[in-house]
Amino acid sequence: MNDYSPKPRQKAKADSISNGQISRTNSLNQESKSSDELTTLRSLLLGLEPHQLTKLYERLDNPQVLPEDISRLLPEAVVLRSKQDQQLAESMVTTVETAIQTSIKQDENVLSEAFFPIIGKATRKAVASFIDQMMQSLNQALEYSLSLESFQWRLEAKRTGKSFAEIVLLRTLVYRVEQIFLIHKQTGLLLQHLVAKQVPIQDPDLVAAMLTAIRDFVQDSFSVKQQDGLQSLQFGDLTIWIEEGGQAVLAGIIRGNPPQQLRLVFQAAIEKIHLKLGQEMHEFAGEIEAFQASQTYLEECLTVQSKSAPSKNYKYAWTFLSIVAIASSIWGFFALREHLRWQNYLQKLSSQPGIIIINTKNHNGKHFILGMRDPLAIDPNTLIPNTNLKPQTVISHWQSYLSLDPQILTKRAEKLLQPPKTVSLKVDSNGVLQASGYAPHQWITEKKQAWRYIPGITQFQDQNLLASELKEIALYQQQIEETSLLFFEDTTNLTAGEVDKLKDLISAIEKLNKAAQSLNKNIQIQIRGHTDTSGSEQYNISLSQSRAQKILNYLQQQGISQSKLQIVAVGASIPLQPEVNTEAKKLNRRVSFKISINNGKN
Repeated sequence: MNDYSPKPRQKAKADSISNGQISRTNSLNQESKSSDELTTLRSLLLGLEPHQLTKLYERLDNPQVLPEDISRLLPEAVVLRSKQDQQLAESMVTTVETAIQTSIKQDENVLSEAFFPIIGKATRKAVASFIDQMMQSLNQALEYSLSLESFQWRLEAKRTGKSFAEIVLLRTLVYRVEQIFLIHKQTGLLLQHLVAKQVPIQDPDLVAAMLTAIRDFVQDSFSVKQQDGLQSLQFGDLTIWIEEGGQAVLAGIIRGNPPQQLRLVFQAAIEKIHLKLGQEMHEFAGEIEAFQASQTYLEECLTVQSKSAPSKNYKYAWTFLSIVAIASSIWGFFALREHLRWQNYLQKLSSQPGIIIINTKNHNGKHFILGMRDPLAIDPNTLIPNTNLKPQTVISHWQSYLSLDPQILTKRAEKLLQPPKTVSLKVDSNGVLQASGYAPHQWITEKKQAWRYIPGITQFQDQNLLASELKEIALYQQQIEETSLLFFEDTTNLTAGEVDKLKDLISAIEKLNKAAQSLNKNIQIQIRGHTDTSGSEQYNISLSQSRAQKILNYLQQQGISQSKLQIVAVGASIPLQPEVNTEAKKLNRRVSFKISINNGKN
């Protein structure tokens, strides 16, 4: 077995490489040890942990402001700034308004649900405040209306020609800011102008120009420093206070004696306006629309203060007012009730056909009516009891006229034509008179000409109007044709009880003949003889003719003209019933009648 042993040169090279690696490792260990010692030293000197130092170096290497940093600082910054002044809130107004508008456009329920819990409370508070103000105004009205001072003030108002309200204002007012002017300092142009209620207005641009001229005159004439200026002017009861800013001047016209605290209000207003609209005033070139935003601050300057009246006992005044209120309520109740009754009466009158109301008026508790009335219209006085009005309080004057109302025309037609109860008359909106029902032929003939004399009737229609004689003819014809006279078998003798039928038959024939004659008509009575089927046909014809002849002879004896009678022998050819039994045969042994009506007389 041969042992392997390296050569001397290779061994030396391997030793050299190993020593080099060991040397580099030792060097790296020394550097790492030095870095750790440096980090430990920094931590001891700065009091920071290594990871904190790393974050600090990263922050120094990146100078940009991160949103995370702002989110941590912003709430505290807002709180601190809000404690100093109101500039942050004022600068956020536009942004907040825009945000609210955007929210409403996206979903209007969000804000309504958010404000719902406080709406009720706010409404109650507003109503309570309104009631307090109303009571305060009422108390003030009582003070100024039911006192000796008010009487004196009324005399003064009458003597001076001023209104009572103006005298009260002058005697009770401490001060009132009547007008506010916002004037551009460099150009002297009017930017905004506000006026209190019930204050007469002069030309605001002219007033602003005059104030600017006076202020420039004072500075030029008396060598006033630029930072100083005119602060007030006084003439009569009016005082003008002026507050100057860097770009604008605020001037207020005040009536009375204003307190010095009011000047602080003016100063705060001009400062807020410069803060919000400073850039617009610096770049002002004559356009004033941008300064509408200053009205909120200017309105804070329109203040007023009145003297507080000493407390008084208004027991008698309240008693008097209570009596007046009760009396007014009672009077108002009866007046309203009377008015409603009157209106109800007028409404009933207006709805009546043939009545036209031209004019009405009320005077001294009486009601007057002027109008026109058709003589056939209802009497207006008959409607008064139904409205609970007193008849003696209603005074009416009616002029006669002919109404064309369909109901009145119908009454006029009934009055002139006098139709029987079986006739119905009706006039439509076109003046067409329509008659329906039954009436005597003579009446129909006469009224076909008489309708032309009725005012307002344009046409007469009688298609549905029938002569009553036709109705009688149809009735008697039916009665006669339904009559059957029965005979004994194989004879011309009437059975028991049939003779009584002859009396009714004669009466019906006479009435039928009379009705037909009134209509110029002729009647023919066919007397038909019948038999049963017992005999031969020839025998039955002969027997049926004998039976019909017997009845004809009887009718002639009773005065019936032979020209109106005719006999027909039909034998057993037209039975009343099939002869299935003895009773059917009995009914077929008879005489029947058939009526025919023709125009003209024999």
